[in-house]
Amino acid sequence: MIRFENVGLRYGMGQEILRDLSFEIEPQSFQFLTGPSGAGKTSLIRLLFMSLRPTRGLIRVFGRDLSIIDKKELPELRRKIGVVFQDFRLLDHLTTYENVALPLRVLGKEEAEYRSDVIELLQWVGLGERMHVFPPVLSGGEKQRAAIARALITRPEVLLADEPTGNVDPPLARRLLRLFTELNKLGTSVVIATHDMSLLEQFNARQLVLEDGRMTVYD
Repeated sequence: MIRFENVGLRYGMGQEILRDLSFEIEPQSFQFLTGPSGAGKTSLIRLLFMSLRPTRGLIRVFGRDLSIIDKKELPELRRKIGVVFQDFRLLDHLTTYENVALPLRVLGKEEAEYRSDVIELLQWVGLGERMHVFPPVLSGGEKQRAAIARALITRPEVLLADEPTGNVDPPLARRLLRLFTELNKLGTSVVIATHDMSLLEQFNARQLVLEDGRMTVYD
């Protein structure tokens, strides 16, 4: 689904922060992206989501070469990818329900088509009683869960999650990981960036390990 071949990334004229990355995200796969703080995990997530262009190398997403694709086609490709950012990116003027439903509204769907799905997902992530409140009154963990629900609502082919359990307690972290694994069983490829080694110990999955700008893959 996604292939990197000798990809490098630098910001400005500085040194490359990612070097010679070659790996694939296979259909229906599940992997953790790990590495020390500052290793480049968030930058790699942005490359996977196509919000950054590599300095060099080849990236193919759903069979398309990003170096030659028309920019007008990027939104269509991005709609196949759900992403959970570290800073949540919720809109403060929308309720929890409205934030989660927003990707469906952007796609032009009527509320009657998606209302029950949004409510069911919010209940699953433990926000059923918080769906009508606004983000400023949510806790960090609640914002995290709302961001996860928003990424999942379109049933993406690939889910990218940047430290999705960083603001929740261990029991809820395990519950969210079970949600991700269930989504994976339904056919979504999952990439979870984390520095929480306990999660890696609890879930036997492929590991993409970044260190000093290079990647080692452990299947």
